[in-house]
Amino acid sequence: MKLFLAAALSGLALSAQAADIHVKDPWVRATVAEQKATGAFMQITAPRGARLVEARSPLAGVTEIHEMTMQDNVMRMRAVKALELPAGKQVDLKPGGYHIMLMDLKSPVIEGSQVPLTLVIENADRSRETVDLRAPVRGLTAGGPEKHEHPHH
Repeated sequence: MKLFLAAALSGLALSAQAADIHVKDPWVRATVAEQKATGAFMQITAPRGARLVEARSPLAGVTEIHEMTMQDNVMRMRAVKALELPAGKQVDLKPGGYHIMLMDLKSPVIEGSQVPLTLVIENADRSRETVDLRAPVRGLTAGGPEKHEHPHH
């Protein structure tokens, strides 16, 4: 099952739904000239439990699910094969934690533009579904949800 979510106008908060998978507030961090990687962030909730097993974007040559951790005062980042989505619990993909890494960028990521993303979700029965969305690009210093309130649709 595929569901396409067009970005809301004027920066309204976005949410996507495929079957019962809910994606809230997706966004991508802008890049500077010659930068070849950036991150995508969002909150995902799967009512019956599932796993995020893949992410894709035509903007990136390589797209991976990553985890960032601190070990002995050193920040470490590594790709993970899948991200568990426990039943009914929101999983945050955010700076400094789990996120989607967009690498080998084909063009700059400009604040105010939108990045197409496809999430591949594996359900408990091993069936797969996709969630297609367009994530707005936030500035270089963005670190989380917008500071002002937006209606959620």
